[in-house]
Amino acid sequence: MGDVGEILMSVLSTIRVPKPGDRVHKDECALSFASPESEGGLYVCMNSFLGFGSQYVERHHARTGQRAYLHITRTRKAKEDDNNSGSGHPPKKKPTRLAIGIEGGFDVELEQYEEDVKVVLLPERQEVTSEDLATMPDVVRERVSLSMAGIMAADSVSHALQVQQWDGEVRQESKHIAFIQNIFFKTFCDLQENLWMNLTDGKVLCGRRYFDGTGGNNHALLHFQETGYPLAVKLGTITPDGADVYSYDEDDMVLDSKLAEHLSHFGIDMMTMEKTERTMTELEIAVNQRVGEWEVIQESGTTLRPLFGPGLTGMKNLGNSCYLNSVMQVLFTIPDFQNKYVANIDKIIDEAPSDPTQDFKTQVAKLGYGLLSGDYSKPALDLGDENGGDQIGIAPRMFKALVGRGHPEFSTNRQQDAQEFLLHFINMVERNCRSGSNPSEAFRFLVEDRIVCQQSQKAKYTQRVEYIVQLPVPMDQATNTEELQEAEQRREEGDSSAPTVRAQIPFTACMAALSEPEILTDFWSSAVQAKTAATKMTRFASFPDHLVIQIKKFTFGLDWVPKKLDVSIDVPDTLDLSALRATGQQPGEELLPEVAPPPLMTPDVEVKGILGSHGNDEDDSLYSPLLSPVLDDSTVSQLCEMGFPLEACRKAVYYTGNTGIDSAMNWIMGHMDDSDFSAPLVLPGGSSGPGSTPTESLSEEHLATIVSMGFSRDQATKALRATSNVLDRAVDWIFSHLDDLESMDVSEGGRSAVESEGGRDPPPGPRVRDGPGKYELFAFISHMGTSTMCGHYVCHIKKDQQWVIFNDQKVCASEKPPKDLGYLYFYRRVTE
Repeated sequence: MGDVGEILMSVLSTIRVPKPGDRVHKDECALSFASPESEGGLYVCMNSFLGFGSQYVERHHARTGQRAYLHITRTRKAKEDDNNSGSGHPPKKKPTRLAIGIEGGFDVELEQYEEDVKVVLLPERQEVTSEDLATMPDVVRERVSLSMAGIMAADSVSHALQVQQWDGEVRQESKHIAFIQNIFFKTFCDLQENLWMNLTDGKVLCGRRYFDGTGGNNHALLHFQETGYPLAVKLGTITPDGADVYSYDEDDMVLDSKLAEHLSHFGIDMMTMEKTERTMTELEIAVNQRVGEWEVIQESGTTLRPLFGPGLTGMKNLGNSCYLNSVMQVLFTIPDFQNKYVANIDKIIDEAPSDPTQDFKTQVAKLGYGLLSGDYSKPALDLGDENGGDQIGIAPRMFKALVGRGHPEFSTNRQQDAQEFLLHFINMVERNCRSGSNPSEAFRFLVEDRIVCQQSQKAKYTQRVEYIVQLPVPMDQATNTEELQEAEQRREEGDSSAPTVRAQIPFTACMAALSEPEILTDFWSSAVQAKTAATKMTRFASFPDHLVIQIKKFTFGLDWVPKKLDVSIDVPDTLDLSALRATGQQPGEELLPEVAPPPLMTPDVEVKGILGSHGNDEDDSLYSPLLSPVLDDSTVSQLCEMGFPLEACRKAVYYTGNTGIDSAMNWIMGHMDDSDFSAPLVLPGGSSGPGSTPTESLSEEHLATIVSMGFSRDQATKALRATSNVLDRAVDWIFSHLDDLESMDVSEGGRSAVESEGGRDPPPGPRVRDGPGKYELFAFISHMGTSTMCGHYVCHIKKDQQWVIFNDQKVCASEKPPKDLGYLYFYRRVTE
């Protein structure tokens, strides 16, 4: 071991011991999905702590000169019950908690491995075991042993995104516990189930009525509204371990640390009680697993044939990451994404920065190659027949961590909306592809809005960039209205055997709802200089290569509670949108004058302007002529408390003229799908809203950053001024206002037209592709569950004329693709 000892001594200064805060990548290769369980294991650099599979460790050594790597290999142990009689698998427990990886939660199998760890020195590939270190000098043995132990003991970067103890039912102690004073006990309702006892006066009342008409008659809720007594316990759920306690005041399930004391007042001994009813969590799980939707979408009623090979790779669910899995599976069937990232993977890896785990292009290419290469499309080992079709697959931990970093929703392990993630990812692609090819152009198209003033008959044309067509669901157009009404009547009469009937909505009705004229009752007409009625018609100014259609199944009830429409829509395999092509200004048609409406003012408030770049507090004569709107702060605050973005709330109050919360809420609900919904309020006639930043005070560093993305300095200035010089907001603003920048110059190098070669102006507006409006369906994403915040996503993709279902790690030939129950539909252009 003399030579090895000398080599270790020579590289000892490069061997580090992990410190708190160091990122240790010991579970996944930075450039592929190799892991310690893969053939060849994983090599962890003992200096940077980056992990590499056997395919890339030599490359890292050649680029960095690092020689010492900790080689980790794992092989699965035989399971203890593999030798048991029967199936070899114990029966799985039914979940009793909305949780993953904890007692009572959804079962996630934790593998057991035998681990082998040793140091490998490159390029000779000499191996050093712990036993070998014992014979080496103290200084070598101590440093190398500490580094090895530190790497193995450190939490992997991916640890937080592996099986996490996410618990959807974590409850807080109620604020009312200390004030509960028991009065007396009295029964009230004739119902024999879903009964709740008020912990203040002991009245036993039925619970809420569920969305499908089942449940109770809302008597417990009505009792709270009459008395103000907030806490109730669900009878039948009381056990020595606790019970379901609901706070009507806090509108949530809560903990009652004094429950035994409160129950004893009514002669109930909590320690002797047994559970006789399902808890609310069990009821919610049952709803999320309802047969009608879950089994149909997952095709679980038939035996599906597993598929393996290139483009047929499953993705592990990292804990509610099925929305990400489904979206990325579809995107990497599109040639633009394949050509941008997978076809160029060697070049991308060669140009990767020193820490490729933080590089967007590298991680997207890694994911794309993992899905398309077929290297990981192999049957999973030792799985029972019930898991037929499951694969080894890939676990997109680094990718999920990178694309979700800093995002309030996608950085969590909660379930998310697949449509929102698709737009989020497209936005990231836009930011990272300002030079060179941009695969998101495959989805980008222009929409033309034609607004006609009904009083003057003059028109206004505007264009905006979109990536998704959102189709409304006209429930009043259901073709099975009689069946729906009969089922509803039977539920109201208490018939528990009433079938669940799904509304049948014609796709043509959805398209008609999209294309029919919209009546604007509060339109400010520059022709008559007053508010009047107008009609708005929306048409396609261009047709994209790939068209994404979202069925707007998620909506709000009368009480503003989110709900999902349970509908079946006969979505066609082919689509012809040629009739919806925009025609532009009509012959002889007059346009509305380009005159801005007056700023919103209230008569009892002093008029004051916005301080201009040369103004000061003493001299109001130099104030900007733009007047500051006076907004009702209380209305803005109420809207913000509902969870809407501040700027959207300000715009809602502004555009409804301070007329109150109801009209502002209606404005918000009608504009939630606008691309600039949360963008800063831009006052008519001005380049930015209140809080604009004078050009002189803009950060040169921020300007340079935006210019480096391919925008001109004027465009960067406008974006920063509109967002109070906040870089992240400016970038978001500029991408959501591309149509507003069409009069400004843009080029790949960020130069103005004067600086461009030959002084030629680039084409105005964003770059879009156009062609015939005829399409064929090639993929769709379906959602199961009652809302976007729970449930499960799967996708179906048409490959070589065969529909394939991608259900996380399960990839199978589809027998009955449920095209009528989809949420997002993906079409590609048909070229004749």
